[in-house]
Amino acid sequence: MNQTVESRNKALVLEAFDTLFNKRDYAAAEKFWSPRYIQHSPHIAPGREGLFNLIKSLPPTLTYESGTIVSDGEFVIVHGRFSGIGLPVNWIAADILRIKNGILVEHWDVIQDEATREASKSGLPMFGEKFGK
Repeated sequence: MNQTVESRNKALVLEAFDTLFNKRDYAAAEKFWSPRYIQHSPHIAPGREGLFNLIKSLPPTLTYESGTIVSDGEFVIVHGRFSGIGLPVNWIAADILRIKNGILVEHWDVIQDEATREASKSGLPMFGEKFGK
């Protein structure tokens, strides 16, 4: 089957996130992130090592769930939920990644605390069809 660049890039991001955030397989994750990875997130230290060190510092209960994912050329945006992060609330994130030659080379994100059912003025969850725990 002939995949488009966009579908390959989406699959790459989903596999990379599962490998790092859910499986915590740092050796395998190295193949997804460039050694010269550019990190624009203000709460993550520079480079691939900054990201990996952040994940290593989080509780083993960390879980990532992906939701909507879109791709345009070398850019992928994935809307997801980070739970079990050791904070009172989950994070809902839109992660924006640039991919070059099949590897993640650059990252931006927008992160919000997940609203509870009681705090949601719309009455709707921020991620998926159910409120997080």
